[in-house]
Amino acid sequence: MILPSDDPGHRADIVLPCLDEAAALPGVLARVPRGWRAIVVDNGSTDGSAEVARALGATVVHEPRRGFGSACHAGLLASEAEFVCFCDCDGSLDPALLADFVRRVAGGECDLLLGRRRPRERGAWPLHARAGNTALSHLLRRRTGLRLRDLGPLRAGRRADLLALGLTDRRSGYPLQMVVRAADAGLRVAETDVPYLARTGKSKVTGTWLGTWHAVRDMRAVLAEPPVPAGVPR
Repeated sequence: MILPSDDPGHRADIVLPCLDEAAALPGVLARVPRGWRAIVVDNGSTDGSAEVARALGATVVHEPRRGFGSACHAGLLASEAEFVCFCDCDGSLDPALLADFVRRVAGGECDLLLGRRRPRERGAWPLHARAGNTALSHLLRRRTGLRLRDLGPLRAGRRADLLALGLTDRRSGYPLQMVVRAADAGLRVAETDVPYLARTGKSKVTGTWLGTWHAVRDMRAVLAEPPVPAGVPR
């Protein structure tokens, strides 16, 4: 259960896109920093995920339009805190680490901080998914100059900055579009190592070669978008 805060540090909302993650939710929500609001965005679950999340103290947002980006953006729109974080809801990443992410953003180290996934268990990050991520990292460097080694879903930034990016992708390209548009807008993007564990249940995106191919296709489309000139409404 999410407990009231006794931490005088920075507060944040954490967006947790969710599709049939009832088994992982108790462990994930137990690791949300004290005093933060967990926003579980249910993207059409049939396993009672929304009921589990609500019973554990999370705010539940229902997003009927399928797609990882749809769920993430619905959570961003529902957020109210100065800082907004994102984390997968499958138990592969530790949301408790985001407290340090927010401290670093608030302290002026960067504007958008990503977690570079470092596998700690065999099979946590399948070879095909890792290969797709590496290829996209190279393409991102050519497009923006950013030298990131991962495009991981664990991340934190200021709500106002993220909303100003005018993100439009509603599929697997959403996390990459956030990084690309942040770079185009002159935001400072950085990464830090985080442990990556085997997820609970089956992956909806990178668990198969086909799923990875679809994700890479979506992200290549994002990289092909022209930069949005400064001062032009998004």
